[in-house]
Amino acid sequence: MGVRARHWALAWALSLSAPLLRAESEMPMASAPDSGAEAESAAPAREEDPVLRFAAATELLAAGHGPEALAAYKTLSEDAPQFQLGQQFYQQLRTRLKDEVRVGTYEVLAREARLRLSSETAVPPPGTVPDVLLQLADHIQHAIVVNLSSARLYVLENDKGQLKLLRNQYAGMGSNGYGKQLPGDRRTPLGVYQITGWIAGDKLPPLYGSGAFPLDYPNVWDQFRLRGGHGIWLHGVPPGMDTRPPQSSEGCVTMANADLLALRPYITPGQTPVVLSDAVNWVTPDTLASEREAVLSRLEAWRQAWSAIDTDAYLGFYAEDFSTPDMSRDAFAAYKQRVNAQKQDIDVQLDELSVYRYPDPDARMMLAEFSQHYRSDNYRSDSRKLQFWRQDSDGLWRIVREETR
Repeated sequence: MGVRARHWALAWALSLSAPLLRAESEMPMASAPDSGAEAESAAPAREEDPVLRFAAATELLAAGHGPEALAAYKTLSEDAPQFQLGQQFYQQLRTRLKDEVRVGTYEVLAREARLRLSSETAVPPPGTVPDVLLQLADHIQHAIVVNLSSARLYVLENDKGQLKLLRNQYAGMGSNGYGKQLPGDRRTPLGVYQITGWIAGDKLPPLYGSGAFPLDYPNVWDQFRLRGGHGIWLHGVPPGMDTRPPQSSEGCVTMANADLLALRPYITPGQTPVVLSDAVNWVTPDTLASEREAVLSRLEAWRQAWSAIDTDAYLGFYAEDFSTPDMSRDAFAAYKQRVNAQKQDIDVQLDELSVYRYPDPDARMMLAEFSQHYRSDNYRSDSRKLQFWRQDSDGLWRIVREETR
């Protein structure tokens, strides 16, 4: 398959599947074939490349030609047994078409096929890295990134600050897409989370397959934004099922049991971040370094202002709508002015720093997480701090939320 043809297939799949992800769309009526001649003219050509053949069969399905589409997927699965997507989708389609076909069924199935195709082709170019991981602390050995808009999960290794892609695989999400807000909304959250442990499959109902990795949803940002719900996991699929459709869970991230188990060597509970994002761009390391330095220089300027007891400059790094769990910005400013007025010397040092591009539909956000070592002439403390930075309309990054652990 030529580069141009494969690029077309990926662009086609993404353009047709992306609008479905944020909210549950109205189910359009499936078109019935007007005649056998029309169905025959829409039949996919015997392309050698399975991606294009899968795309052509999906066009038949979207047009309401269910039997013809099923036949095209069947032929593809026979001709290209190594094309796993073709095998999986054909088997799922056979099972689901045994039930009564309702108005809109074919279009729903076609949307699932398009998203599966976009996932299959969402393999990053060699030598690129995801823009959501700007910096990982040295103690973080691996990170997981899930691009929900393309139903793809990536495992990356952190080798002394250099990111290396180790594996990538298909992963499903909530039946209503992403952007969780409320309990029971059947959406997958957007954010940066930690895996809290492992639950073996024999301790769970069959729905979860080989097991589950629970996430710490809702995290501190979710709680600040009053997002509800709980029990968001990475988990497998029931026995006898290869995969689940891309949008079929109650909000969890689902994957084949073999893929789930393959993640275990890369996961250390409490030290393996999971980024659930609506968009992941793969960029060169130089591009990522430029973006990282812009954020790190701002963070360093904040540290220096605090260490210099330049309270006005220090407070200038905090947005007008900034808050902590127990203080508004005005209360925070008054507190810092009162405390700093009593200091003769302050030294603040940061280490174990990780920086993430934080997925947020309303603003351009960054999360900085680090160990903070504060020393003054009459007080000292060591703590873990989370800072949520937002790029405001003037282009400057400012802190909108800060929490200390």
